[in-house]
Amino acid sequence: MGNGRTQPTLIGTIAIVMWAALAVLTAQTGRVPPFLLVALSFTLAFAIGVVFWLTEAGQEDGQNMVARVASHFKLPLGVWILGVGGLFGYHFFYFVALRNAPPVEASLIAYLWPLLIVVFSGFLPGERLRWWHLAGTAAGLLGTAVLITGGEVSFKSEFAVGYAAAAVCALTWSGYSVLSRAVRHVPSSAVGAFCGVTAVLSYGAHLALESTIWPASVGEWLAVAGLGLGPVGAAFYLWDHGVKHGDIRILGASSYGAPLLSTLILIAVGLADATWQVGIACLLITGGAVLAAREMIELRRSKEPSSRDGPPRAG
Repeated sequence: MGNGRTQPTLIGTIAIVMWAALAVLTAQTGRVPPFLLVALSFTLAFAIGVVFWLTEAGQEDGQNMVARVASHFKLPLGVWILGVGGLFGYHFFYFVALRNAPPVEASLIAYLWPLLIVVFSGFLPGERLRWWHLAGTAAGLLGTAVLITGGEVSFKSEFAVGYAAAAVCALTWSGYSVLSRAVRHVPSSAVGAFCGVTAVLSYGAHLALESTIWPASVGEWLAVAGLGLGPVGAAFYLWDHGVKHGDIRILGASSYGAPLLSTLILIAVGLADATWQVGIACLLITGGAVLAAREMIELRRSKEPSSRDGPPRAG
């Protein structure tokens, strides 16, 4: 991996770390229904974008605040379909899957998206898919399967609709992530516009499908704010930059670290138990990520000066 891709890859990895906080923050939001929670979170994510837009350099003299914000909504139709389809589509199909299938099987199918990212990346110009990318990602998928299912999984035909929705969920996010490379000229600040429209659509889905239950305490509101500022906010901006300019193969394989880190956080705060499955998942996911990042690790090692060479000679 070229040196110019290292920093964007690391930035994208920060998004994965942020997603690890998704479960523990969601658990603190009480009985707020899913689409309302998504709507509130994406409203804050949109606010992050507005702050970026109003403070960025290069604004035209005399533009008022409304004009500055409106200018960032002038995007090609294809970019809109990709951005909103990725953000809203992923969450919509994920919740449909959870409504129509057991959460263990639905989550496992939905978490095929990192593997699909790695596979689909092989079709991108300038990308070369090697065996260690696939092997590392497969190890991550296996570790995630052990983590989510506890070694037990049972697929039943009566949940076919939920399984199909989970598969569409995986295809939606992997497709969005890979196809974002085709619009890498669009700045990551455009994610703010996608978040704004996703928030509106999520409010609509909430009104159509759910009963309204607002956060009942300051702590629940703070958890919602944490989601909107972190895993359902800033993380999407960082991920966009990573997949557009970094090594998408490494990001795909490393994404299996999110459920592992999430489980470790839940164990740390007493919301989950440490089990042998967690230990196995830790070995598989960590080892898989290291294997997939083989090129980046070897590149860094090749640039480290050898102590045996001694200090550089004068002259």
